[in-house]
Amino acid sequence: MTSADGTPVRVGVFGLLGSGNLGNDGSLEAVLGYLRAEHPEAAVDALCGGPEVVAARYGIPATRLHWYRGEYRTASRVGAIAAKGLGKFVDAVRTAAWVRRHDVVIVPGMGVLEATLPLRPWGFPYALFLLCASGRLVGTRVALVGVGAAPIGNRPTRALVRWSARLAAYRSYRDEQSREAMRAMGVDTARDEVYPDLAFALPTPRVSASAGPPGPVCVGVMDFHGGNDDRARAEEIHRRYLDGTTRFVRALVEEGRPVRLLTGDACDAPVVAAILDAVDSPLVTAAEATSLADLMKETAAADAVVATRYHNLVCALKAGTPTLALSYAAKSDALMDRMGLAAYCHPAREVDSGRLLEQFRALEKRSAELRRTLAERNLTVTRQLRHQFAALTAALFPAADHPHAHALREAP
Repeated sequence: MTSADGTPVRVGVFGLLGSGNLGNDGSLEAVLGYLRAEHPEAAVDALCGGPEVVAARYGIPATRLHWYRGEYRTASRVGAIAAKGLGKFVDAVRTAAWVRRHDVVIVPGMGVLEATLPLRPWGFPYALFLLCASGRLVGTRVALVGVGAAPIGNRPTRALVRWSARLAAYRSYRDEQSREAMRAMGVDTARDEVYPDLAFALPTPRVSASAGPPGPVCVGVMDFHGGNDDRARAEEIHRRYLDGTTRFVRALVEEGRPVRLLTGDACDAPVVAAILDAVDSPLVTAAEATSLADLMKETAAADAVVATRYHNLVCALKAGTPTLALSYAAKSDALMDRMGLAAYCHPAREVDSGRLLEQFRALEKRSAELRRTLAERNLTVTRQLRHQFAALTAALFPAADHPHAHALREAP
């Protein structure tokens, strides 16, 4: 696709991409798939957390999000504090210069408007505000596509998130709760739409049916310490989560069930190591997934999935595998409800291994029925995401005629 002067449209993608979070990278992959299919002439590059990974994995030029490389490490020494402070001013200039070089910037999914996990206002919320403010100042359209949002208690973080959303040229959300959260924070959401999470647009893996012994139970774990407002009791929350999850895995092993441990971020590795050490059984193994595609293959081969991370749930549900959520935020509950499994949620903050085992057994009893439900819901999700991408084309690339987008808008 080309602009009015005949040059390729310049599209930037922005976020904590290539930083070890598989969900974030899966959202990027879905948007890149859309751009390559619908706008193959567009020149695409990224401003992101892990530029080396993004450039190598996705074949697009990438620039580091922050000037100061220690942005997400706690600064205790005077030099580090000074460098971090200086970085805020440098990043304002760098971000504006990067945005100016683009016709469109897309923030692909992710929970960029929420603080359901520990978050400092001058980290990513500030970076997102710089992006959206720069877009408004230089005339570049910034789109928050299929993003997650949630009520935010911290005033500086809430202000930065609210202004970021207000300054964006386009917004869509991955669930109704996200849209309502932004409306409650004072953002006019009358024209904003809700669509399924972008990761549902990724290809579904094909797994051959096996007539052998029962498949594994995938247990997706997380380095969970509560949310932004739980810092005072973060260690207590983590101990309770790890203890309950470990007891659940041990109970499955005692029944002779093979268990496959999944993660969704590099920081989850210590949780896997702790469970492997505590259970100490050859029936418990850890997957080495490096993408959402890898996670989907793992979940597709499983009899059932019990998972904490949001995109572990997305992968399992998209693969059509009966799934139970260890839910740590409203977004997980909303996802399970969308896919017809609202009854199978368990609080991650208070994992009760006995109650969890009861829910798991109830899930397995309805396995065949739930697989049919997921197949039906996935067809609906696919149609909805076609409309999402058609709407994005209409909003961000209005200068060109897009017959395929018109066809998508007219599809049922």
